[in-house]
Amino acid sequence: MSTPPDPLPTDAPPQAPSSLGAFLTGLATGALALLLVQELVPERSEPDLEHYRRVRDFVSDSFVREVSHGELLDHALHGMLSSLDGYSRYYDPDEAAALERETGGRYLGVGAVFRRPVTEGRVLFTLPGSPAGRAGVGVGERFLRIDGRPLEEMSEGELRSLLSGDEPLQVESVTLEGSPRRFELAPGSLVDPTVRHARFLDEERGVGYLAIVSFSRETPGEFERAFDFLRERGMHAAVLDLRGNYGGVLDSAVAIAQRFVEDGVLVSTEGRGEAEIVHARPSLAAYAGVPLVVLVDGASASASEVLAGALQDHRAAVVVGSPTYGKGMVQRMHRYAEPNSVAKVTSSYYYTPAHRNFERTAQDDPHAVPGIQPDLAVELLDAERLQVHDFLARYGPALDDVAVLEAWEAEQGERLIDAHPSDAQLDAALDLLRGVRPEPGDARLESDE
Repeated sequence: MSTPPDPLPTDAPPQAPSSLGAFLTGLATGALALLLVQELVPERSEPDLEHYRRVRDFVSDSFVREVSHGELLDHALHGMLSSLDGYSRYYDPDEAAALERETGGRYLGVGAVFRRPVTEGRVLFTLPGSPAGRAGVGVGERFLRIDGRPLEEMSEGELRSLLSGDEPLQVESVTLEGSPRRFELAPGSLVDPTVRHARFLDEERGVGYLAIVSFSRETPGEFERAFDFLRERGMHAAVLDLRGNYGGVLDSAVAIAQRFVEDGVLVSTEGRGEAEIVHARPSLAAYAGVPLVVLVDGASASASEVLAGALQDHRAAVVVGSPTYGKGMVQRMHRYAEPNSVAKVTSSYYYTPAHRNFERTAQDDPHAVPGIQPDLAVELLDAERLQVHDFLARYGPALDDVAVLEAWEAEQGERLIDAHPSDAQLDAALDLLRGVRPEPGDARLESDE
């Protein structure tokens, strides 16, 4: 199926925490790591541990409903870390599993993107390297039955469950040309694409486009495959879209910066301990010198700001758009085998190669604008920005599938694949790569907020 499990943002701007109840949250905030070793603490324990036990027992005896010690432990750990700042967090086993899906960049499925309504079974395209692709599922193919059951008898939820299970499926289908097929389709581990919508903006001038919607451990490989694919077909310049990218795995963002920067610092992190500095390696800078424009906005955060800042400071790219979010704090994570949980706490700040701290809470000047400032400021109206973000979040077809999809669209007389919406920021980036210099007043600074 086309939609992975809902990801848990790992490096995003802070969101308002869900309420666990004022009383339980108050209890939670004061608790410490005692909760992970509670059974091992002797009777004569530290005063704060003893105080926790007394409050816990009072709650267990007096609260209006029965509440287990384990539930209070979970609330305490969540509250302890979330009270520190907007970024620190405790992940219980279910949340830790979702975190692993997000940072790992994989999920279980078949990798077929269906036309809506999905229960009609009409495939738009398949994801690269997916079980559906390996099974020969093509553009326009229609699934008729799965394990003998007609798709029209299924709800969308039932179909999603089938296609993301762990059992091989017997599929009956008909191709776009009308040929019937029967084949086995086994769901498998899929890369949830973080690099999307790779295409040409101007084939005559060789201007390509790629969007990175988040950074997982799979992102550098995805990026290189897409970038090389476009270069092999004549791309000489590129637009890299980081709008709406809340971040993710820092090493992946740094690995992409490394492809464009031959020498010098890429990023440093500084906190209570010794500073950690990441330097560029000339042997890895395969794309150095490729004209590049990077698009950012207020929803570009953390690892995406690290990438934009590194490329900007080294003059490896022109940054276009609006100021980024300003999430420049590093979180250190620790995994606990029992009960398979994760604690994440803020440990240091990011600094760009020019030693800029872009964290919004670290600005000495109250009038300073946090984040990475674009070289060319171009604002979108609210409605335009929402449409752009919605488009970027969707999957896009591989270039090899575009011609078949266009022919199908012509036959159907309707658009099957969404076109990029109106986008003044992208227009400005394309103009720069075409050699068109912006005139005063070109940047759209108005907003309908």
